[in-house]
Amino acid sequence: MTSELRSSIRVMLFDLDDCLMAHSRAVAVGLARARAEAGGAVAAADDADELRRWRNLEEHHYGRWLRSEIDFIEQRRERARGFLAPFGIAPTPDEALAWFDRYMVGYRASWSLFDDVLPALDALERAVPGIRLGVITNGDLVFQTEKLEAIGLADRMSHVIASGEVGVAKPDAAIFALAAAAFGVPVASCAYVGDRLRTDAAGADAAGMLGLWLERPLEALGVPVEAGVVPPGVVRLTSLLELPAAIAAR
Repeated sequence: MTSELRSSIRVMLFDLDDCLMAHSRAVAVGLARARAEAGGAVAAADDADELRRWRNLEEHHYGRWLRSEIDFIEQRRERARGFLAPFGIAPTPDEALAWFDRYMVGYRASWSLFDDVLPALDALERAVPGIRLGVITNGDLVFQTEKLEAIGLADRMSHVIASGEVGVAKPDAAIFALAAAAFGVPVASCAYVGDRLRTDAAGADAAGMLGLWLERPLEALGVPVEAGVVPPGVVRLTSLLELPAAIAAR
């Protein structure tokens, strides 16, 4: 798409993990490496079952961190403890963190963009001249910024709004309002796209933004299909390449 489009959207905001960065793919690589290094029953267990179990632990304990029930490092320890427990392994706090660090080696080495990201950003900027880009992420600002730098997007994002920095997490309307304020525009002038219906798209829609739900096929990587009622104002996408047309429609 090369023609200029008229749009009321002045700011395009993105989720980071599994929207721009292939988080679940990196998780699978990191876990496989950590299990192989552990050896024994940990390495011999069923790959699909263990990946699903690891993802469930991530969802549970990361959610506890978002709710300020535990700190960022403790949620990592808890994920390692929970994963190793069925194998009869009860690591000390230092051992749990060391196991997680081994997982992180493979995870970090696998950070990459989805194939549709750069073509979509280029097409969007051509189609809607002057549109500004940013990120809203439920994560630690330093860690998420490292990801953006590693995948080559840090310079393209004017602002990164991270829950760990601002003290409020998606889908709370406050984090979307903070993002709009960072750009100095009304909430209604922003659009937000993410891979989660409730947390991302419905949260943005309820906050007054254009909410876009990116349905990436991630089931093979341990990510369950998300069910739920799609609010009337939410736009469903199967690829970020559909963004320019979706933004132009507004």
